[in-house]
Amino acid sequence: MREHGVLNRILLVYEEAIRRLEAGVELPSDAVSSAAGIVRRFIEEYHEKLEEDHLFPRFEKAGTLADLVAVLRAQHEAGRRVTGDVLSLTGSAMSGDARSRQTLVSRLRSFIRMYRPHEAREDTILFPALHRLIPEREYRALGDQFERREHELFGERGFEGIVDDVAAIEKSLGIYELAQFTSG
Repeated sequence: MREHGVLNRILLVYEEAIRRLEAGVELPSDAVSSAAGIVRRFIEEYHEKLEEDHLFPRFEKAGTLADLVAVLRAQHEAGRRVTGDVLSLTGSAMSGDARSRQTLVSRLRSFIRMYRPHEAREDTILFPALHRLIPEREYRALGDQFERREHELFGERGFEGIVDDVAAIEKSLGIYELAQFTSG
C-alpha cells in the first residue's frame, strides 16, 4: 500500500512542525493545516475507508487477525479525532497562543506515536496475510477497484498529485532534499 509512503512523509512534516513549535522557529502558517488536510482526505477518507470497507471485513469473516483488526479500527477512529484537533488548533497555534501551540505539539506527537506502529503492523502482518487470505485474481481486482476510487476522488493525477502536494509542504519547510538526512 503506497499510501503509507505518503503517511510517512506527513509524519516527517509533523516532526519538523513539532521541532519548530518547540524551538520558537518560524513555521509556515499553512504547513500543518495542509498536511492535516492531506491526512483527512487521502489517509482517512480514502485509504482507511478502503481498509475498513474491503480488507478488514475479510479478516473478520475469516476469523483471522481479528484482534489486530479491532485495534486498527480503533486507531483509525482515534486518528480521525486527533486530525480534527490538529485542524482546529492550527489557527490559534500559528497566531502565537502558547497553550494552543503546546496542545498542537501534544496532538501531533500522539498522532505520530500511534501511526508509526500502526502502519508497521499493517505492512508486516496484515497486508502479507491478505495475500494468503484471498486468491491472486481477487487481490488484483481489489487493486483495480482501489485505483479507480483514487482517481474518482483525486483526479487524473491521483496518488502522484498527492505526492506533489506533500513535496510542496516539505519544500516550504526545507525538508524536501533527501540528502540532508544522510548520517555522517
